[in-house]
Amino acid sequence: MTEHPPTAYELMGGDPAVRQLVDRFYDLMDTAPEAAGIRALHAKSLKVSREKLHLFLSGWLGGPQLYMERYGPPMLRARHLPFPIGAKERDEWLWCMNRALDEQEMPAVVREFLTVRFREVADHMRNQTEGEGEAP
Repeated sequence: MTEHPPTAYELMGGDPAVRQLVDRFYDLMDTAPEAAGIRALHAKSLKVSREKLHLFLSGWLGGPQLYMERYGPPMLRARHLPFPIGAKERDEWLWCMNRALDEQEMPAVVREFLTVRFREVADHMRNQTEGEGEAP
């Protein structure tokens, strides 16, 4: 059996850590004035969003492919196209995620890696050009 380097999923603590990150992220989104714009794009209840992000992050971080098993390929950008996402929404999402990451215990190298990757993904979700209402 070939040993593999540990995944981000393993290094941050597996399923309990992913769930803790997702819960803190959505708790912040639900309560922080800094996230009011992005919160308004979500359903009144964040239960489904919490579950989907947990399933997605599990696989994205190198753990079990739970999202794929249940919903198929994530197709993140396509799934987010119905929502107007510009720099403001991206930044509010990142504000929540960065705080959730900062509050969670994990190796610094994993936190730094995730901070960069989350920024890349959040920026890729943008479908509005500021001031023009058009896709970038």
